[in-house]
Amino acid sequence: MAAAARRIRIEERRARLGLRHHLAAQAQASSVVEVAQGLVGLHATDPASVYLAAIVRMRTGEPSIIERALYDERSVIRMLGMRRTMFVVPVELAPVVHAACTRKIAMQERRRLVHHLDQARVAADPGTWLKDVEESTLRVLEARGEATAVELSDEEPRLRTSLLMAEGKPYQARPNICTRVLFLLAADGRIIRGRPRGSWTSSQYRWSPLQTWLPGGLPHLPTEAAQLELARRWLAAFGPGTVADLQWWSGWTAGDTRRALAQLDVAEVDLNGTNGLVLADDLEPITANAPWAALLPALDPTAMAWSDRGWFLGGHAPALFDRSGNIGPTVWWDGRVVGGWAQRREGDIVFRLLEDIGHDAVAALVAAAELLSHRMGTVRVTPRFRTPLEQELTA
Repeated sequence: MAAAARRIRIEERRARLGLRHHLAAQAQASSVVEVAQGLVGLHATDPASVYLAAIVRMRTGEPSIIERALYDERSVIRMLGMRRTMFVVPVELAPVVHAACTRKIAMQERRRLVHHLDQARVAADPGTWLKDVEESTLRVLEARGEATAVELSDEEPRLRTSLLMAEGKPYQARPNICTRVLFLLAADGRIIRGRPRGSWTSSQYRWSPLQTWLPGGLPHLPTEAAQLELARRWLAAFGPGTVADLQWWSGWTAGDTRRALAQLDVAEVDLNGTNGLVLADDLEPITANAPWAALLPALDPTAMAWSDRGWFLGGHAPALFDRSGNIGPTVWWDGRVVGGWAQRREGDIVFRLLEDIGHDAVAALVAAAELLSHRMGTVRVTPRFRTPLEQELTA
């Protein structure tokens, strides 16, 4: 008779989360790279999330440390990755993410843009025309060293070619193709987003040829090998989890997800009646740590790592998510979400609890809010995706 699957209770999953995501006091990280490794990348759709996610997990965290890692040391880089989403990942992980996720996205987006160019009758052969625009843009960027999208459009006017999108609908628009061409060049691993214009909350980036940042570019990896490695890292960081969790996080098809897992040495576990997976050498019980408090930013990688979030989110989703499924700033106590927070115009960080957690927990959260405010300095952050509770707190 086969041995029964080991049961991993919610309390143990929360203990794992605190340690592996650098949130428990004894697990705080010493560098941005260590944080990004522990979380398999920092969600970067909202530029501020990268900084806030790192700051709260480091023993000594200041925005200048994250800026130095991104733009001076270049030990972490910003790139398109899982779920067609921007991430900041360690340099050594970038080839894995590119091969496992980004290459396929680039192919799909190029086909879509060529189709739109064809519909607009921009050229007799839109595929060849687009390729010529890409090569010309890259030559301009190589000559300049770095440039903004506006500067590139000034030297390659075809980037200002506009396309009519969603014709006849309320959200009809005529965007130019500049952003999409730069997206493709970046997704192909040819250019990279550099230092932004303005503060660390800005998303107006300067672009550079990837070769100037990473001499030799991104090493080529076979797709299946890269997916295997990315699945392994996800399980190490976020396991136990389900097949559905990994498929959602990665953005892969069901077939790709199951193929990657089939090549890994994994063990089935019981997650309170649901079948879960961990790496086979990761079955040792993990005991609870001292309770910890944290204020995590919108789109934090911990909150966005699983499709099934009930074990740490409870019933708080309506207050903390926007209509598109983006989570806002969250308040955590000992491995579960207990409320939300916001920064007001004056700079004060305020939070609201959605359940009773006791006096000691509230005191720990007040201290965490004060530390985060100190580390943020004079910068004011408004999440790109506003949620009901965050908007109420700043009204």
